[in-house]
Amino acid sequence: MALSFEIGAIRPPSESNSLLIRCTRGCPWNKCKFCNSYKGTTFELRSVEEIKRDIAVAKMLRDRIMEITIKAGHSIGMQKVVGMVLKDPPNESFRNVALWLLGGGENVFLQDANSLVMKTEDLGQVIVTLKTAFPKVSRITSYARSLSLAHKKTLELIQLRQAGLSRLHVGLESGYDPVLKLMNKGETAEQHIKGGRQVVESGISLSEYAILGLGGKDLSIPHAKNTAKVLNEINPEFIRMRTLTVNNKVPLFVDVAANRFIRASDEEIIHEERLLIENLKVTSTYVSDHISNLLPELEGKLPADKNKLIGIIDRFEALSVLEKANFMVGRRVGLYKTLQDMEDAQRHEVVEQIKFKLTKGSKKLEPQVIFSLMEEFI
Repeated sequence: MALSFEIGAIRPPSESNSLLIRCTRGCPWNKCKFCNSYKGTTFELRSVEEIKRDIAVAKMLRDRIMEITIKAGHSIGMQKVVGMVLKDPPNESFRNVALWLLGGGENVFLQDANSLVMKTEDLGQVIVTLKTAFPKVSRITSYARSLSLAHKKTLELIQLRQAGLSRLHVGLESGYDPVLKLMNKGETAEQHIKGGRQVVESGISLSEYAILGLGGKDLSIPHAKNTAKVLNEINPEFIRMRTLTVNNKVPLFVDVAANRFIRASDEEIIHEERLLIENLKVTSTYVSDHISNLLPELEGKLPADKNKLIGIIDRFEALSVLEKANFMVGRRVGLYKTLQDMEDAQRHEVVEQIKFKLTKGSKKLEPQVIFSLMEEFI
């Protein structure tokens, strides 16, 4: 089938089974030093008519898969039909619709980096069109910048919620102005608080993202404390953690190569995360759903699970130097996910062999070894 609709570059891990509808192309800011997601892409607002056409095409593809299911008979089931489609999809649009149906067909994510830069009326039209085309949809989400949200009136956000906008994913990154300035984020802590509070007050679910290690070695402590302070002011439904990853495609690489930015090691970042968690006074769900994070098991509802999270960090920090090195390598090569995984003797030995090759037999694990392993994460 030649029919297709536009799909952007990225979406949050939590939207892996969402229908992807592109409202804008690229990022209206696109100057952050730590990000290369939209570099080389000129920002464009798509017209409401274009977006409506894509929704219509997505509906046609959905209907086509449903038609195949009906013709195949109920015994084969939707999952088997979708499985067959995914083995050889005609195009990326067909694949996205198939994955969406496999995930229940209830969630939609609006791309690219900041759909909230659209006029409220226009975005509302898109959402209503989605709800009309797909009555089963129960969650519609999008990325947004705090500055765009701060420029919206709370009433506008309420109108979008009433139209069907369920959740916003916002890159806080840091609550410390010197770090935000260093990373050319183009936003201040005050603007983060204003934008975030307006979302919370509107009733739209809010996920705020923070980046561990974004202050490097020099600003690690104020980065952690002030990020917690801003999150306390916002009190989002979700706090989602990422860990700074740098390769030669990221603008920050130039500063790292020139030693103007000294990266924090995994151990230092875990100390930073402890400080962040200790200073959080929120009723948020803490989520570590990204491959870049050393301890993805750090998840729970705050404040109830704060001691549990600190306990996990305690277990890591209580490891010997050699065992810490084993876990860091095992996690970064994908053999470990939790600290308990180290108890698998066979896996532990495989990691030791990998570590031996990476360090060329040295007992000391240099941070650069870990940084190199992380380069493929972005």
